[in-house]
Amino acid sequence: MNSNSSMLQSTPAPAAKRPGLFLLGTEPWRAAREFIAWKVKPTHAAAAGDGHPVIIFPGLASDGRAVAPLKAHCRALGYNAMDWGRGWNTGPQGHIDEWLGSLAGDVKTLLAADARPPTLIGWSLGGIYARELAKMKRMRVRQVITIGTPFTGEPDQTHAAWMYRLLSGAKPNLDTALLRRLRTPPGVPTTSIFSRNDGIVAWQSCRHDREHASLQDVEVTGSHLGMGWNKQVMAVVADRLAQPHTGWQRYVASGALAG
Repeated sequence: MNSNSSMLQSTPAPAAKRPGLFLLGTEPWRAAREFIAWKVKPTHAAAAGDGHPVIIFPGLASDGRAVAPLKAHCRALGYNAMDWGRGWNTGPQGHIDEWLGSLAGDVKTLLAADARPPTLIGWSLGGIYARELAKMKRMRVRQVITIGTPFTGEPDQTHAAWMYRLLSGAKPNLDTALLRRLRTPPGVPTTSIFSRNDGIVAWQSCRHDREHASLQDVEVTGSHLGMGWNKQVMAVVADRLAQPHTGWQRYVASGALAG
Protein backbone atom coordinates (compact mmCIF):
# COMPACT_ATOMS: atom_id res chain seq x y z
CA MET A 1 0.00 0.00 0.00
CA ASN A 2 1.54 3.36 -0.90
CA SER A 3 1.83 6.38 1.36
CA ASN A 4 -1.26 8.01 -0.12
CA SER A 5 -3.53 4.98 0.24
CA SER A 6 -5.51 6.48 3.09
CA MET A 7 -6.06 9.82 1.36
CA LEU A 8 -8.77 10.98 -1.00
CA GLN A 9 -7.80 10.62 -4.62
CA SER A 10 -6.68 13.83 -6.34
CA THR A 11 -7.56 12.48 -9.77
CA PRO A 12 -10.72 10.68 -10.93
CA ALA A 13 -10.93 7.11 -9.62
CA PRO A 14 -10.72 4.25 -12.13
CA ALA A 15 -14.05 3.21 -13.61
CA ALA A 16 -15.89 0.94 -11.21
CA LYS A 17 -16.69 -2.58 -12.32
CA ARG A 18 -18.16 -5.62 -10.63
CA PRO A 19 -15.50 -7.69 -8.79
CA GLY A 20 -14.25 -10.76 -10.60
CA LEU A 21 -15.52 -14.27 -9.95
CA PHE A 22 -12.32 -15.32 -8.16
CA LEU A 23 -12.71 -12.61 -5.52
CA LEU A 24 -16.41 -13.40 -5.22
CA GLY A 25 -15.87 -17.15 -4.92
CA THR A 26 -13.20 -16.84 -2.24
CA GLU A 27 -15.19 -14.41 -0.08
CA PRO A 28 -16.46 -17.02 2.45
CA TRP A 29 -13.01 -18.59 2.87
CA ARG A 30 -11.26 -15.25 3.28
CA ALA A 31 -13.92 -13.97 5.71
CA ALA A 32 -13.58 -17.14 7.80
CA ARG A 33 -9.81 -16.74 7.93
CA GLU A 34 -10.19 -13.12 9.08
CA PHE A 35 -12.67 -14.18 11.75
CA ILE A 36 -10.29 -16.81 13.11
CA ALA A 37 -7.46 -14.25 13.17
CA TRP A 38 -9.64 -11.82 15.14
CA LYS A 39 -10.97 -14.54 17.48
CA VAL A 40 -7.50 -15.83 18.32
CA LYS A 41 -6.17 -12.37 19.12
CA PRO A 42 -8.79 -9.60 19.40
CA THR A 43 -7.42 -6.10 18.80
CA HIS A 44 -8.94 -4.40 21.85
CA ALA A 45 -6.97 -1.53 23.32
CA ALA A 46 -7.42 -0.14 26.83
CA ALA A 47 -10.92 1.23 27.40
CA ALA A 48 -10.13 4.94 27.01
CA GLY A 49 -13.16 6.04 25.00
CA ASP A 50 -15.38 8.92 26.07
CA GLY A 51 -18.46 6.68 26.17
CA HIS A 52 -20.37 8.47 23.42
CA PRO A 53 -23.06 6.37 21.67
CA VAL A 54 -22.26 4.36 18.54
CA ILE A 55 -24.98 2.91 16.31
CA ILE A 56 -23.94 0.10 13.95
CA PHE A 57 -26.00 -0.77 10.86
CA PRO A 58 -25.54 -4.27 9.37
CA GLY A 59 -25.22 -5.02 5.70
CA LEU A 60 -27.82 -6.51 3.38
CA ALA A 61 -29.00 -10.00 4.43
CA SER A 62 -27.39 -9.72 7.87
CA ASP A 63 -28.42 -8.63 11.35
CA GLY A 64 -27.04 -7.73 14.75
CA ARG A 65 -25.17 -11.03 15.00
CA ALA A 66 -23.01 -10.08 12.02
CA VAL A 67 -21.91 -6.83 13.65
CA ALA A 68 -21.52 -8.34 17.13
CA PRO A 69 -17.68 -8.48 16.91
CA LEU A 70 -17.56 -4.83 15.84
CA LYS A 71 -19.99 -3.86 18.60
CA ALA A 72 -17.91 -5.77 21.18
CA HIS A 73 -14.79 -4.02 19.90
CA CYS A 74 -16.35 -0.58 20.28
CA ARG A 75 -17.59 -1.40 23.78
CA ALA A 76 -14.18 -2.69 24.81
CA LEU A 77 -12.76 0.65 23.70
CA GLY A 78 -15.11 2.47 26.04
CA TYR A 79 -18.08 3.45 23.83
CA ASN A 80 -21.79 2.80 24.23
CA ALA A 81 -22.15 0.71 21.07
CA MET A 82 -25.39 -0.90 19.90
CA ASP A 83 -26.74 -2.33 16.66
CA TRP A 84 -29.65 -0.76 14.82
CA GLY A 85 -32.20 -2.97 16.61
CA ARG A 86 -34.23 -3.86 13.52
CA GLY A 87 -32.97 -7.40 13.10
CA TRP A 88 -32.58 -8.72 9.56
CA ASN A 89 -31.64 -6.11 6.95
CA THR A 90 -33.78 -6.78 3.87
CA GLY A 91 -33.28 -3.34 2.36
CA PRO A 92 -35.54 -0.27 2.40
CA GLN A 93 -39.24 -0.98 2.02
CA GLY A 94 -41.71 1.35 0.31
CA HIS A 95 -40.93 5.03 -0.20
CA ILE A 96 -37.26 5.62 0.65
CA ASP A 97 -37.78 8.88 2.58
CA GLU A 98 -40.63 7.47 4.64
CA TRP A 99 -38.57 4.37 5.42
CA LEU A 100 -35.55 6.45 6.42
CA GLY A 101 -37.77 8.66 8.55
CA SER A 102 -38.99 5.59 10.39
CA LEU A 103 -35.41 4.40 10.85
CA ALA A 104 -34.42 7.82 12.21
CA GLY A 105 -37.22 7.50 14.75
CA ASP A 106 -35.90 4.12 15.87
CA VAL A 107 -32.38 5.52 16.23
CA LYS A 108 -33.64 8.41 18.34
CA THR A 109 -35.37 5.88 20.60
CA LEU A 110 -32.09 4.00 21.00
CA LEU A 111 -30.41 7.28 21.93
CA ALA A 112 -33.10 8.45 24.35
CA ALA A 113 -30.87 7.94 27.40
CA ASP A 114 -27.87 9.82 25.96
CA ALA A 115 -28.12 13.35 24.55
CA ARG A 116 -24.68 13.28 22.95
CA PRO A 117 -24.48 13.05 19.13
CA PRO A 118 -23.68 9.48 18.05
CA THR A 119 -21.15 8.04 15.67
CA LEU A 120 -22.97 6.10 12.96
CA ILE A 121 -21.15 3.06 11.54
CA GLY A 122 -22.56 1.21 8.55
CA TRP A 123 -21.33 -1.95 6.85
CA SER A 124 -22.10 -2.21 3.12
CA LEU A 125 -25.77 -1.21 2.60
CA GLY A 126 -25.84 -0.23 6.27
CA GLY A 127 -23.38 2.53 5.39
CA ILE A 128 -25.94 4.05 3.03
CA TYR A 129 -28.37 4.24 5.95
CA ALA A 130 -25.72 5.89 8.14
CA ARG A 131 -24.88 8.50 5.50
CA GLU A 132 -28.50 9.32 4.72
CA LEU A 133 -29.50 9.62 8.38
CA ALA A 134 -26.58 11.99 8.97
CA LYS A 135 -27.93 14.26 6.23
CA MET A 136 -31.27 14.73 7.99
CA LYS A 137 -31.71 18.12 9.61
CA ARG A 138 -33.41 16.65 12.65
CA MET A 139 -30.55 14.22 13.31
CA ARG A 140 -27.52 15.32 15.35
CA VAL A 141 -24.59 13.10 14.34
CA ARG A 142 -20.97 13.25 15.48
CA GLN A 143 -19.42 11.42 12.51
CA VAL A 144 -20.06 8.66 9.99
CA ILE A 145 -17.89 5.61 9.30
CA THR A 146 -18.78 3.37 6.37
CA ILE A 147 -17.26 -0.05 5.72
CA GLY A 148 -17.37 -1.47 2.19
CA THR A 149 -20.23 0.87 1.25
CA PRO A 150 -20.75 1.59 -2.48
CA PHE A 151 -22.20 5.11 -2.31
CA THR A 152 -20.90 6.28 -5.72
CA GLY A 153 -21.76 3.14 -7.69
CA GLU A 154 -24.71 1.54 -9.42
CA PRO A 155 -26.43 -1.84 -8.80
CA ASP A 156 -24.64 -3.57 -11.68
CA GLN A 157 -21.29 -2.78 -10.03
CA THR A 158 -22.01 -5.16 -7.16
CA HIS A 159 -22.89 -8.83 -6.69
CA ALA A 160 -25.60 -7.88 -4.19
CA ALA A 161 -28.42 -6.79 -6.52
CA TRP A 162 -29.79 -10.35 -6.85
CA MET A 163 -29.83 -10.71 -3.05
CA TYR A 164 -31.71 -7.44 -2.70
CA ARG A 165 -34.33 -8.66 -5.17
CA LEU A 166 -34.65 -11.99 -3.35
CA LEU A 167 -35.17 -10.34 0.04
CA SER A 168 -37.28 -7.33 -0.93
CA GLY A 169 -39.17 -8.74 -3.91
CA ALA A 170 -38.06 -5.89 -6.18
CA LYS A 171 -34.91 -4.88 -8.00
CA PRO A 172 -32.94 -1.85 -6.75
CA ASN A 173 -34.50 1.27 -8.26
CA LEU A 174 -31.79 3.93 -8.40
CA ASP A 175 -32.71 6.75 -10.74
CA THR A 176 -30.34 9.59 -11.61
CA ALA A 177 -31.59 11.83 -8.82
CA LEU A 178 -31.19 9.13 -6.17
CA LEU A 179 -27.70 8.21 -7.40
CA ARG A 180 -26.71 11.88 -7.17
CA ARG A 181 -28.17 12.05 -3.67
CA LEU A 182 -26.26 8.97 -2.50
CA ARG A 183 -23.00 10.45 -3.81
CA THR A 184 -23.53 13.62 -1.78
CA PRO A 185 -21.59 13.26 1.49
CA PRO A 186 -23.05 14.10 4.90
CA GLY A 187 -22.18 17.45 6.43
CA VAL A 188 -20.23 15.77 9.24
CA PRO A 189 -16.78 14.10 9.28
CA THR A 190 -17.06 10.96 7.20
CA THR A 191 -14.61 8.08 6.75
CA SER A 192 -15.06 5.41 4.08
CA ILE A 193 -13.15 2.16 4.62
CA PHE A 194 -12.68 0.05 1.48
CA SER A 195 -10.69 -2.89 0.14
CA ARG A 196 -9.45 -3.54 -3.38
CA ASN A 197 -9.93 -7.25 -2.57
CA ASP A 198 -13.66 -6.76 -1.99
CA GLY A 199 -15.45 -9.55 -3.84
CA ILE A 200 -18.98 -8.12 -3.49
CA VAL A 201 -18.83 -4.44 -4.42
CA ALA A 202 -16.54 -2.46 -6.69
CA TRP A 203 -13.95 -0.81 -4.45
CA GLN A 204 -13.96 2.29 -6.64
CA SER A 205 -17.60 2.92 -5.70
CA CYS A 206 -16.61 3.14 -2.02
CA ARG A 207 -14.53 6.28 -2.59
CA HIS A 208 -15.62 9.89 -2.55
CA ASP A 209 -15.51 11.65 -5.89
CA ARG A 210 -14.29 14.96 -4.50
CA GLU A 211 -11.90 16.19 -1.84
CA HIS A 212 -12.93 17.88 1.38
CA ALA A 213 -11.26 18.41 4.75
CA SER A 214 -13.91 16.31 6.54
CA LEU A 215 -13.95 13.40 4.08
CA GLN A 216 -11.46 10.54 3.88
CA ASP A 217 -11.15 7.18 2.16
CA VAL A 218 -9.03 4.60 4.00
CA GLU A 219 -7.85 1.44 2.27
CA VAL A 220 -7.50 -1.88 4.08
CA THR A 221 -6.79 -5.42 2.87
CA GLY A 222 -9.54 -7.98 3.25
CA SER A 223 -12.79 -9.51 2.07
CA HIS A 224 -16.18 -7.82 2.04
CA LEU A 225 -17.87 -10.43 4.22
CA GLY A 226 -15.10 -10.27 6.79
CA MET A 227 -14.92 -6.51 7.22
CA GLY A 228 -16.94 -6.62 10.44
CA TRP A 229 -14.05 -8.40 12.21
CA ASN A 230 -11.10 -7.45 10.01
CA LYS A 231 -8.22 -6.31 12.25
CA GLN A 232 -7.29 -3.40 10.01
CA VAL A 233 -10.89 -2.20 9.97
CA MET A 234 -10.98 -2.48 13.76
CA ALA A 235 -7.85 -0.33 14.02
CA VAL A 236 -9.30 2.38 11.78
CA VAL A 237 -12.59 2.39 13.68
CA ALA A 238 -10.75 2.71 17.00
CA ASP A 239 -8.80 5.69 15.70
CA ARG A 240 -11.90 7.39 14.28
CA LEU A 241 -13.94 6.93 17.47
CA ALA A 242 -11.14 8.52 19.48
CA GLN A 243 -11.32 11.75 17.46
CA PRO A 244 -12.57 14.68 19.56
CA HIS A 245 -16.04 15.92 18.72
CA THR A 246 -14.83 19.34 17.58
CA GLY A 247 -11.31 18.46 16.48
CA TRP A 248 -11.62 15.68 13.91
CA GLN A 249 -8.34 14.90 12.12
CA ARG A 250 -7.65 12.75 9.09
CA TYR A 251 -6.50 9.19 9.69
CA VAL A 252 -2.77 8.53 9.42
CA ALA A 253 -1.88 4.91 8.77
CA SER A 254 0.70 3.22 10.98
CA GLY A 255 2.11 -0.30 11.36
CA ALA A 256 0.44 -2.87 9.08
CA LEU A 257 -1.84 -0.28 7.53
CA ALA A 258 1.03 1.93 6.51
CA GLY A 259 2.33 -0.93 4.36
